[in-house]
Amino acid sequence: MHEVTTRHFIIATAGHVDHGKSALVKGLTGTDPDRLPEEKARGITIDLGFAKLNLTGPNGEQFHVGIVDVPGHEDFVRNMIAGVGSIDLALLVLAADDGWMPQTEEHLQILTYLGIQRIIVALTKCDLGKIDVVTAQIRAELERTPFKDSQIIPTSVRTGEGITNLKSSLAKELARLRPPRDIGKPRLFVDRAFALHGIGTVVTGTLSGGSIRRDQDVVVQPRNLSARIRSIQNHGRDLEIAQPGMRTAMNLPDLSVGENGTQRGDVITLREGGSPQATIDVLIERSPRVNRNSPAARPIKNGSSVQVHFGTSRAAAKIRLLDGSALAAGQSAIAQLRLESPILAFVGDRFVLRDSSEQNTIAGGTVLDPDADRANFRSNAQVRFLRARATAPHDIDVCAHSEIALREFVPRKALLNKSPFSDGEISEALARLQCAGEIVLCSEIVTDRKTWQQLRERATSLIDEAHKCNPERAGLDLNELRSTLRVQESSVFEALIADLCIKDFIRKIRESLSHKPFDPPPRREIEPDRRTQHVLRFLIDSGEVIEVGPDAVLLRDNFEHMKARITEFISKHGPATVSELRQALESSRRIMVPLLERLDRGGVTRRVEDKRILGRII
Repeated sequence: MHEVTTRHFIIATAGHVDHGKSALVKGLTGTDPDRLPEEKARGITIDLGFAKLNLTGPNGEQFHVGIVDVPGHEDFVRNMIAGVGSIDLALLVLAADDGWMPQTEEHLQILTYLGIQRIIVALTKCDLGKIDVVTAQIRAELERTPFKDSQIIPTSVRTGEGITNLKSSLAKELARLRPPRDIGKPRLFVDRAFALHGIGTVVTGTLSGGSIRRDQDVVVQPRNLSARIRSIQNHGRDLEIAQPGMRTAMNLPDLSVGENGTQRGDVITLREGGSPQATIDVLIERSPRVNRNSPAARPIKNGSSVQVHFGTSRAAAKIRLLDGSALAAGQSAIAQLRLESPILAFVGDRFVLRDSSEQNTIAGGTVLDPDADRANFRSNAQVRFLRARATAPHDIDVCAHSEIALREFVPRKALLNKSPFSDGEISEALARLQCAGEIVLCSEIVTDRKTWQQLRERATSLIDEAHKCNPERAGLDLNELRSTLRVQESSVFEALIADLCIKDFIRKIRESLSHKPFDPPPRREIEPDRRTQHVLRFLIDSGEVIEVGPDAVLLRDNFEHMKARITEFISKHGPATVSELRQALESSRRIMVPLLERLDRGGVTRRVEDKRILGRII
């Protein structure tokens, strides 16, 4: 029997006001997500609502699903965006009696801007008829979107029709999705913060990027407040550890609720998760679906004021376009967002832009540089960096190489800290880039190959020049060398010296093995200390040096030359003794005996009594 697996996912509703989103959530889960008195009184969803749903997949896997119910009214779009920022699947809800409506379209554009990959369409109020007509309309609207093949499920909460079918469709869709990734970088975007008597402050949100455990120290950004998690819950269940993809409630008794404590829009993360920034470089994309007669279709001008919706937060910002004076509907452009309040963004994070009046959704985008600098936005190096990243902001090799090329020298532990990639994935990318000859890994420093080569050449030239000018000196003073090279970071200079020393050891070993190519010194003389032992082992592993015996090594070229001379001698003169071959090659018994034994094992020669004849392999 297969072990039953449990996976955690988040689904959010989307759609026009009064199309039955909350009623559908109640029909699926038994929970009414409308919790505020005003919502009950007005009959519409104003803020986010939450419910849980347990589903069984087609192969018996269990899905624990958190459902976020969002408002559909145009006045509360900002609350809607806060609910769909960290979801795995969207449930787009349309009523059979209304069909495609303005907020349906806006919500669809928001889902696209946020990079949502999959949706299911729930056609509600199907007991009112018009199913075929509205289904055809939905298909036509989805045709030019990433969701053109999405399922459309007719439902009616009044009659119960389609609810079981919708649950089955949700389970099948979730079974196709990869589970939320744990990259060791947890972030919980707070969508609610409140105080409970006798317990203290509680925050809720969807956990992504990593796990968080009870009693762990965390930090609340962007205000950089330290806190400790007293307890964790998922839909009322106490947990020791919350996993990515879980609706998570944390008790943070050290904090208050509000501007001086924690509130919606904050991010709960770990101290090493990086610091928030108020300047980020981005790729902005505008939907071609915007109605030309709508205010949302107006060109976004350089210097425009916008509202940036990121995670569960929103912040006013100014846009600086890299090229051109305006961005029209259907276009994309690299830009800089200069925010009034900082955000903790990662490379590849998605966001939504609305106009300054909060009336229209005008664009979306992807973070390219979460630690941008206003002064360097149009510098040649930054422009090259942004253009490279904009081609593939989710490609780890592109992200790693572009950052290394920009920063020149990067501590390995600091590379792509604010990114959606794990340490293991970053290490694999660096290995690929190193094998391709694009970067250099030296000690704990990562650098571009060309940059490192230029620095080494400058250092070598300075050392050689110092030796020429002052041959009586043992060498160039390291402080003097560092000052002349203008290397600020001590870690970079230490890596450079280590690299120069290794290269120097390699040169010395090559010289030792080349002086008498067929009779080099004993191995113990070539590697007198641990450093040279490591370097010689590197040369042997890389194939540049051949280990012919415990105390005998040869450069590969010399080994091949000796093998050719031996086969030539035997072919010409017949079977030969060790002494005859040693004299013919001007070698020594110390080298010749293990060399012939190696050639015997390889089938190049064969021993008959005290002589060698040619083997099968020549």
